[in-house]
Amino acid sequence: MKIQQLRDFLNAKAEQYDHPDFITNDPITIPHSFTKLQDIEISGLFAAILAWGNRTTIINKCRELMKMMDNAPYDYIRHHKPRERMKLMSFRHRTFNGLDLLYFVEFLQHYYTNVTSLEFAFSGHMSPNDENVEKGLIGFRKVFFSLEHPERTGKHISTPARNSACKRLNMYLRWMVRKDENGVDFGLWNHISPAQLVCPMDVHVSRVATRLGIIQDPKADWKTAVALTHQLKKLDPEDPAKYDFALFGLGVIEKYV
Repeated sequence: MKIQQLRDFLNAKAEQYDHPDFITNDPITIPHSFTKLQDIEISGLFAAILAWGNRTTIINKCRELMKMMDNAPYDYIRHHKPRERMKLMSFRHRTFNGLDLLYFVEFLQHYYTNVTSLEFAFSGHMSPNDENVEKGLIGFRKVFFSLEHPERTGKHISTPARNSACKRLNMYLRWMVRKDENGVDFGLWNHISPAQLVCPMDVHVSRVATRLGIIQDPKADWKTAVALTHQLKKLDPEDPAKYDFALFGLGVIEKYV
């Protein structure tokens, strides 16, 4: 497929799925339940971290978690007492359990005591000249695990330093950074450019991208995610992550593999 044909095809698919109708059945529906910046950040982080498996199950588990936080995650994070965390021990989604959740909540309480937005945990490690968010993701993980934490919890925050595709964190950054008029992504963060985003990559996206000839190696790792994004920037250098909608829709919804 020639580059103009590919651009036209993926632009059409991105427009098809980057639409308010997409919200209801996607984990992004969880942060769309809130209006305050910090509520969106916190609920969005949990929705992204828990986003593996069946989407209906993911959404239900996220709603369960938000209910445990009285549907006011920022207020809960800021003002709960450490002993109140114990009620969270019963939460579980796949390999994410109550012990992991307790640390997430402890870190977020510590972080928001000193900083107003979770954006700076990423952007504080980046410069406007960075090609992509690699330094931001590596720095975020270091900040996130700066407190004493269970060893097992480390697997829930991925990093390019270990060649992980960082699919869920890249998706979270897409939600927070991308700016358009379609109402799906929030575009609330301003210190990271949409042009620096890396397209979220999982096995579905990598298979579709390989079939379309965008990449040659279907391996879903950081190196391949960066290579995919580099090719997508040839189609739209300012907003390559918009094609996540197209590749996800083709792979998961249309089974284009």
